[in-house]
Amino acid sequence: MTIETAFRKAQNLLTEMVGFDTTSRNSNLAIIDYLEARLTALGARCERTVDATGTKANLHAVIGPDVEGGVVLSGHTDVVPVDGQDWSSDPFRVEERGGRLYGRGTCDMKGFIACALAASPDFAAANLNRPVHFAFSHDEEVGCLGAPAMIARMMEGHPKPALAIIGEPTEMKVVTGHKGLYSLRVEIDGHEAHSSRVDDGACAVTNAIPLLAFLHAKAADWRAAAPADSPFDPPFGTLTVGQMGGGTATNILARHAWFETLMRPAPWDDARAVGAELRALATEIEAQMRVHAPDARIRVMTRSDAPPLVPETDGAAEQLARALTGDNATRTVSFGSEAGQFQSAGLSVVVCGPGSIEQAHKPDEFIALSELEACCAFMDRLRDHLAG
Repeated sequence: MTIETAFRKAQNLLTEMVGFDTTSRNSNLAIIDYLEARLTALGARCERTVDATGTKANLHAVIGPDVEGGVVLSGHTDVVPVDGQDWSSDPFRVEERGGRLYGRGTCDMKGFIACALAASPDFAAANLNRPVHFAFSHDEEVGCLGAPAMIARMMEGHPKPALAIIGEPTEMKVVTGHKGLYSLRVEIDGHEAHSSRVDDGACAVTNAIPLLAFLHAKAADWRAAAPADSPFDPPFGTLTVGQMGGGTATNILARHAWFETLMRPAPWDDARAVGAELRALATEIEAQMRVHAPDARIRVMTRSDAPPLVPETDGAAEQLARALTGDNATRTVSFGSEAGQFQSAGLSVVVCGPGSIEQAHKPDEFIALSELEACCAFMDRLRDHLAG
């Protein structure tokens, strides 16, 4: 089909997919059914990996010969909530205004999935020498939780792909590196007592302070450790505490406290080491609390662990993406994605997709029609590359 035909088809597919409310708290099975049905009808070999609840699934589909060396087109099906946001139109119904398509997920990142799906009949009709792999995941927006199971299956039993293109919004520019995601939830159980009788209990809020101070100090260490030629903005890995709570009154030793920390490590930072040090400190503090409160407890739970995307030197994915886009600039981003998970599995990886990250997660999220058209042209050139 012509690029113009694929472009119009991508618009229609995007309209349909936005209609699925795939906010991460919801099941994504309806959109997975939709995607699988379309790809199966083209003869794609499809496999799901389902989460422990049975309400979420990833979809891996392959079109082309059963040989090594294929290209993965990766996108996540979940979207962030619209709760509390002031939208000008129904967020789950696409509206076109001024050369833009508005709706939740248009940019992040159902636009890329729509372009890949629009190109799938051409992939199926072409005499490909190497396959195209479609990898559609769940729960990316809550910590890149879904993709690892799919990637593991992709790499263990089938002819393995060689490289992956993660279609996060980059305005179709080639991104070769990004920071990681590592988040922890810390829950502290103390023992209530009158605040004048500090040895009759253990205050959970008070004992959270040294843990928070440790993280604050590590954030300063990461800032200081950034090399002068860091390609990131900000140039250092970041470590923040975004949520916390606890206690019932100022004159009661708090029974419970909690906080959540999110780290965005640069490739030279070791977030897991910080997590291990935090756990060791929590064990020491827990022992001190139990002197006066034998039932005291501190739990440190990992919520997400997605590695950075480390720039490759003349990587295969970078070379291909540059050839398909004509973009020769060097750039990195500070947001995270599933790219580091694919890279950790042994694939060459870049991030390149339609739309701007500036529009993601906001009310009135949109994607420019010109971005969809550019992505459809990208898919057309990728088909020729795989058939060449």
